[in-house]
Amino acid sequence: MGLLGRRGAVAEVERGARHAAYEIAHGRFERSLSGLTAAAAVLTTVEVYAEHYKASFGNKWMWAPIVVTPPVVVAGVAGVYSRRWAKTALPVAAGVYAATGLAGEYFHARGIARKPGGWRLVSYNVPMGPPVAAPGLMSVVGAMGLLAALLRREK
Repeated sequence: MGLLGRRGAVAEVERGARHAAYEIAHGRFERSLSGLTAAAAVLTTVEVYAEHYKASFGNKWMWAPIVVTPPVVVAGVAGVYSRRWAKTALPVAAGVYAATGLAGEYFHARGIARKPGGWRLVSYNVPMGPPVAAPGLMSVVGAMGLLAALLRREK
């Protein structure tokens, strides 16, 4: 089975999970949440790019989520290794990322309103129009970065 054996590996995972739970319970989750923010921003942006590509980037604002992603990823990865980055650059980049998500909520709602029948034909225009809740994912990822800056560093 390897160096630890099956029981040793399970015990090691349990020990790691207990340690992580202890750190989180004591407000020490800065490094992990910085890294999770970077990873989530990459995954979110891949999905955003695919959907906006399908729409041919018909509005210039469709590029905004793509443009604001690299600073969040760099700040998130750097925040894993540097407390200074996690406390300075990450909250700024994450705040811009979250604000872009909120702007996307507005643009998507406006896109539905512009469809024939607008919000009066909600049962048709919401499924067929731009997904109203999708930009909220960007706001959540940005909020993760902001939260990471507020937490204490893991030991």
